[in-house]
Amino acid sequence: LFKSTDGGDTWQEITRNPGLPTSMLGKIGVVVSPAQSGRVWAIIDAEDGAIFRSDDGGEHWQRLCEDRSIRARPWYYMHIIADPQDAETIWALDVQAWKSIDGGRTFFEVQIPHGDHHDLWIDPLDPKRMIEGNDGGACVSFSGGASWSSIYNQPTAEFYHVITDNQFPYRVYGAQQDNSTICVPSRSHVAGITNAETYEVGGGESGYIAVRSDDPNIVYAGSYQGFLTRYDHRTYQERNIAVWPESATGWGAKDQKYRFQWTAPTLLSPHDPNVLYTTGNHVFRSTDEGSSWEVISPDLTRNDITKQEASGGPPTKDNTGAEYYCTIFAFAESPITSGLFWAGSDDGLVHISRDGGTSWQNITPADLPEWALINSIEPSPHDPAVAYVAATRYKWDDFEPYLYKTSDYGVSWTEITTGIAENDFTRVIREDPARRGLLYAGTETGIHISFDDGARWQSLQLNLPVVPIHDLVIKDTDLVVATHGRSFWILDDITPLRQDNKEVQQLPAYLCKPRTTIRFMVNFGFTRAALSGNFYRDSDNTQIVSRREERPGNITIERPLNAGLNPPDGVIVYYAFASKPEGEVKLTFLDEQGNEIKTFASETEHKPAADPIDEEEEQKEKEPNVPKEAGLNRFIWNMRYPDPRKVEGYVASEGVMAGPFVAPGTYQARLTVGDQALVETFEVRQDPRVSATREDLEAQLALHLKIRDKLSETHDAINTLRNVRQQIDDWQKRTQEQPIHEALTRAGKSAKEKLQAIEDELIQAKAKTRQDTLNHPTKLNGKLASLAGVIASAQAAPTKQSYAVFDDLCQRIDVQLKQLQEVLDTDVATFNSLLREYNVPGVIPIATLNSKR
Repeated sequence: LFKSTDGGDTWQEITRNPGLPTSMLGKIGVVVSPAQSGRVWAIIDAEDGAIFRSDDGGEHWQRLCEDRSIRARPWYYMHIIADPQDAETIWALDVQAWKSIDGGRTFFEVQIPHGDHHDLWIDPLDPKRMIEGNDGGACVSFSGGASWSSIYNQPTAEFYHVITDNQFPYRVYGAQQDNSTICVPSRSHVAGITNAETYEVGGGESGYIAVRSDDPNIVYAGSYQGFLTRYDHRTYQERNIAVWPESATGWGAKDQKYRFQWTAPTLLSPHDPNVLYTTGNHVFRSTDEGSSWEVISPDLTRNDITKQEASGGPPTKDNTGAEYYCTIFAFAESPITSGLFWAGSDDGLVHISRDGGTSWQNITPADLPEWALINSIEPSPHDPAVAYVAATRYKWDDFEPYLYKTSDYGVSWTEITTGIAENDFTRVIREDPARRGLLYAGTETGIHISFDDGARWQSLQLNLPVVPIHDLVIKDTDLVVATHGRSFWILDDITPLRQDNKEVQQLPAYLCKPRTTIRFMVNFGFTRAALSGNFYRDSDNTQIVSRREERPGNITIERPLNAGLNPPDGVIVYYAFASKPEGEVKLTFLDEQGNEIKTFASETEHKPAADPIDEEEEQKEKEPNVPKEAGLNRFIWNMRYPDPRKVEGYVASEGVMAGPFVAPGTYQARLTVGDQALVETFEVRQDPRVSATREDLEAQLALHLKIRDKLSETHDAINTLRNVRQQIDDWQKRTQEQPIHEALTRAGKSAKEKLQAIEDELIQAKAKTRQDTLNHPTKLNGKLASLAGVIASAQAAPTKQSYAVFDDLCQRIDVQLKQLQEVLDTDVATFNSLLREYNVPGVIPIATLNSKR
């Protein structure tokens, strides 16, 4: 323990000042009281350790609380914090949080939402305001610790690895530091990916996870000390299937039968889901779901006994298994050749077996510095002789990236790190299964990509936070990454990365072939979205807090604040321009026969909604613009036909209907730039969980289109009669000083009364907001639009009663349309005859100027 009185220029050791321990010292935490000059506390790990306090700047000390709980696991903790205003209040942090209000003589526990506490900030102006950091995240208190905010309002999970399953939507799995394993959907059926949709899958905080390819309910998950479980999601039972289930707590690595890494590899064979592997210092294989194991390798580490001693101490040891060394850290089986194994150890060795584990060869890269940690091995999905290795040496203060490739089963290796900063070490490397030589690498600060098999790397950071990437996996056309501190992230649709090449880069314009898109229904629930600030969605017994974000191109997205963001809902279309085009760019979607469904343009007029608070109305009025920037552009088509034509100024929600979804099938995207048109086909598929046939969904689309067209016809009629009525009013006002005025007024009154009666049947004009429809009954257009919602409620054929209601509504609407035509043919014709008879001029000067129409 040292003290400086000149700002750190010189130091005086006070370790053995009167009152302090006389035995061997371990870790020491120290804090000076801001509230009382000269008061200092120290928490000291020693045989005679305790909490100590000095009131004379460290000259003399008194021994206070000796409770061992306050000094648990000193290697990991020993944090002490003083209250900024109360000289008698201090905090001590370890597995639990402790508080003293008598200067350190006694402590009591303070409950905080998560354990393993490492930091505490106390507002110097208001000590009741606190921020506490623990292994679960951060918690805030405004009551001096009486209550705390949740850790479930922040995506701060630290993942070691990531894997996905074969469900739709696929789910993402990982083990969270000092938390449980977790399984989370890649997209949700509600407006955000909520915590309610996640579940634990056995194992523990640090391990690998393996999911059966033929049954995602069966999950294997590990943790430290060789802990390994088989989890069945149908029964929620976790069976301990550890290779050697003997507790190692408190023991050093050299005392164990097998040495298991903190994050020991566990995986299922890509060739047989009944074959399970896990590793310690040997490779183990099970063919009966962990009921028994066989050793299929010798010790594949350096087995240096001097590096297998107990960790921590003296004076206090700390043997959790986290520091076990001389273990296999990376293991993989070739996805091409069964029984072709690659293994890497935490002490710097790489081995291969080409005969199912019968024999092994050391193939460590010759120029890899000694004692590197082999963090990951990636067998190529394209060539069994090719593999990639990512290694680290940051524990030796060497922060260089180490990436290697072999093309001859490890006989020779090539370092492939050009383009990655020399101090940005690498933990993982993966090859794209769809394009040979397309590589992704996770580093300490983010993610990189190589299009040329590692010859040159460039950043793929985009909007990814600066964060360590511990693992990544390519799932179909998505890139899924496990960050250590910012949870899971997914790059939706890496199609343009797979299609990019030198030829494409030379083209003035290029349209990527869109990936196959699956129709997916989302329940957005109930809300009244605010124009600014937060708003709340209630859906599926979950409340999602969101905020709207405006994006370029007339795009508005919802950003959930307490849930994960869903992927784009629609067909993702990528296209690129060598330079920004002049003039308009159009993107047209067509069916398989080339019939146009809908066209979008780079310049689109935006009409504000009649009721800007009406979220549904606002969204329907906005059409996204087609971006046309130099470089890569992205457009999301919502897979809908055009909406029905609207009634201007109508705000009641039942009068608004989105265009129908396209049915599953083959479609075309056409990008028009000047006189150049680029066309690509793509496929829309139905949700594989849906049992409806193609004929069912085509019938649904057919009826939906009929409803849309009938609603357009109805709205055209409403717009027509309103326009006619307005013209009658205008002519009556213009001729108020003319001899014809009285006759026009009589004729116009008759026509307007008949038009009003028709309008009152077709539309509820008294409704000025959505809530007004509870007071003023829904009319025919609202009933028809509501029927569209009925048949679109699920991916299924329309019910018989839906057809019956449609026919009934059409008949009732046709009655009104016929009456409208009769009014136009008689009353309106009579009105026009009067105008012609009196030869009314087009412009009539009148003495009174009406300010309102």
